[in-house]
Amino acid sequence: MSDLDEAIELHRAALLFPSGHSDRSSCLNNLANSLRNRFQQCGMMSDLDEAIELHQAALLLRPPRLSLWDRFLQRDMMSDLDEAIELHRAALLFPSGHSDRSSCLNNLANSLRNRFQQCGMMSDLDEAIELHQAALLLHPPGHSLRSSSLNNLGLSLRDRFQQWGVMSDLDEAIKLHQAALLLCPPGHSDRSSSLHNLPLSLQDRFRKWDVQCDLDEAFSLYSQLSHLSHAASRTHLSAAKSWAASAEIFNHPSALLAYKVALKFLDQQVAFLSSSSHHFDVIREAVSSLATDAFSCSVRCGSLTTAVELVEQGRAVFWTQLARFSTPLDELSDSGDAGMVLAEEFKHLKTNLRKSDKLLQWDDVVSRVRMLPDFSCFLLPPLFSDLQKVAEDGPVIIVNASQHSCNTLIIHGAGDPVHVPLDIKQAEVSEFSSEFQSLAEQFGSSDYQLVLVGILHKLWNDVVDPVVRALRESEVRPGSPGPYEKGRDNLSDIYISSYTPTLATLVHARQQVSRDASSQHFVAIGQGNPVEGKELKCVAPELAVVARHITPVISFTSLEDANATVEGAFDALNHNQWLHLACHGMPNRTQPFESSFAMRDGPLMIKDII
Repeated sequence: MSDLDEAIELHRAALLFPSGHSDRSSCLNNLANSLRNRFQQCGMMSDLDEAIELHQAALLLRPPRLSLWDRFLQRDMMSDLDEAIELHRAALLFPSGHSDRSSCLNNLANSLRNRFQQCGMMSDLDEAIELHQAALLLHPPGHSLRSSSLNNLGLSLRDRFQQWGVMSDLDEAIKLHQAALLLCPPGHSDRSSSLHNLPLSLQDRFRKWDVQCDLDEAFSLYSQLSHLSHAASRTHLSAAKSWAASAEIFNHPSALLAYKVALKFLDQQVAFLSSSSHHFDVIREAVSSLATDAFSCSVRCGSLTTAVELVEQGRAVFWTQLARFSTPLDELSDSGDAGMVLAEEFKHLKTNLRKSDKLLQWDDVVSRVRMLPDFSCFLLPPLFSDLQKVAEDGPVIIVNASQHSCNTLIIHGAGDPVHVPLDIKQAEVSEFSSEFQSLAEQFGSSDYQLVLVGILHKLWNDVVDPVVRALRESEVRPGSPGPYEKGRDNLSDIYISSYTPTLATLVHARQQVSRDASSQHFVAIGQGNPVEGKELKCVAPELAVVARHITPVISFTSLEDANATVEGAFDALNHNQWLHLACHGMPNRTQPFESSFAMRDGPLMIKDII
C-alpha cells in the first residue's frame, strides 16, 4: 500500500503541467486509475468519487466508464450506469479500423447487458447481442480476445433464451461456449469462465429436452475443477459454487466433492486478499451459505467428520486465515535460514499478489515450504483429528441451519461425531432470529417478554432438548433437565456452556496459553458513558469483580471511562492476550464487519479489530 500511496502523490505532482499541455489528460487519467486502485484495496468512496471527477476532466481521451460502473456497484445508482453507457457510445466514434474499436463494442455491450439485468429492457439485451456479434467479427481465429468474445456473446444469447425460450439462442450459446473452451487449454486464464458458463447452458437444454448426455457433459466439465493444478481465481470459486448448487438441484453424486473444491478455492481467495472492508464484502458475498450447505450435504452422505472439517473451513474465514497464517509463519522463520527466506518470500507474495500471473509463484513458494520437515501441512485446513482435541475437556456441539436441512453434531474427545437431526426449517430459524432482534430493541415490556418466552420454548423443543437427550444417552452427566418454562430448570441449569466461532480458534487459543503461560496479560475495558448510547451504571462494579478474580492469576490492567477510547483499545489489544469488554455492543446484521463496541470517542469496529 505504501507504493500505491506514493504513486498517487507522484501523479498529483505531475498535474503541475499547465492546462493546455499535451500530457495533462494522460496525467489526469493516471491519477484517476491509481485512486481507483486504492478504492479497490481499501473501499474509500472518496477515492472513487475523485477518480470519476478526474476521468471526467480527461473525457476527450479517456471516458470514465470503468469507474462509473464501480460506483454503480457500490451505490446502485442507475444514473451512473446510464452515464457509463452514453460514454461507451461516444467512444464508438473511433473509426471502424481503429485498434480500440472492438474493446469499445465489448464494453458498451456489457454495460447494456448489465442494465438489462437491472431493468429488464429487452431492447438493451438485443443491442448487446448485436454489439457482441460485431466485436466477434473483429476477433477472428487466432486473436487473443476471441475466447472472451465468444463467451460474452454466449452469455447474452442465454439471457435472451431465458426471456423468450427460443431454442436457437440456447443452441448457439452452447456452440459458442464450446468453441471458447477449445481455445482455453488447462492453465489458460479464461478457462474458468467456460467451465462456469457452458455447464449452465447445458443444464438449461437438459431441462427443456431431458437429454441425459447434456447433463452428463455439464458435470463432466464441472469435475475438471477438481484437477486444478494452480491457485484458483475468483471465477474458479464462482464455477465451483455453481457446481455445488447444480449438484443439489439434480441430486448428483458429485455434490460433496463440489463443496470440497469450492471451500478449497475460498481458502485460496481469502489468502490473497488484504483485510480491507471492501474485501470483507467480497468474501461475505462469495461465502453466503457455502459452509452450512456443505455441512448439510456431508451429513446426508454420512460423512460426519467431513462435515466438521468443511463447516470449519468455511466459517469466520478471515479470523481463521489470520490464525492460520500468523503462527506457521513465525515457526517457519524460526526453522532455519531456508525457512526464514521462504517466510519473507511468502509475505512479499501475499502483500503483492494481485494478478493471475502471480498465482503460479504462490503455488511454487507454498510447495517449497511443504517440502521442509514439519511443514507438510503448511496452510492446509485442519483435519478432524486436529479439531477433535477441543472436546478433551467436554463435548462440543455444532448446530447447523442450511436451506437443505438442519442438523446438530456432538463431538466427543474420542470416536466419531454423534448426529442429532433437528425437526426445524432454516426459514423458521431465520424468522426467530429476526423476531428476537426486533424484541431486543424493545426489551422491558411484559408483552414482549411473553413473545420471547414463546421463541425460546420453540427453540427448546426443536433444538436444545434433542441435544440434551443425546448427551444423556452419551452419558454426559447433566443436572436436572426440563422443558423451557417459567420457573422450571432450563439449559443453564443442566450444563455450563460457552461459545467459540470455530474449533480451530479454540485450539489455537489453548496452544497459545500453554506456550506463553508465564507472560499472559489481561485487560478489561469498560465504557459506561460512550459518545452515543445510554449510560451504563453497572460497568464499574463489573470491572471490579473481574479484577478481583483475575489479579491473583495473571497480570491485569483496566481501561475505564476517559481512557476507554478507540486508540486506547487498539493499544491494549496489541499488548494483551485476554480481553474483557463491558460496554454497549452494536451489531450490524446487514454489514456484520461494521458491528462495533461503543468507546468514549466512537465505535471500535470489528473490521478494525480484525
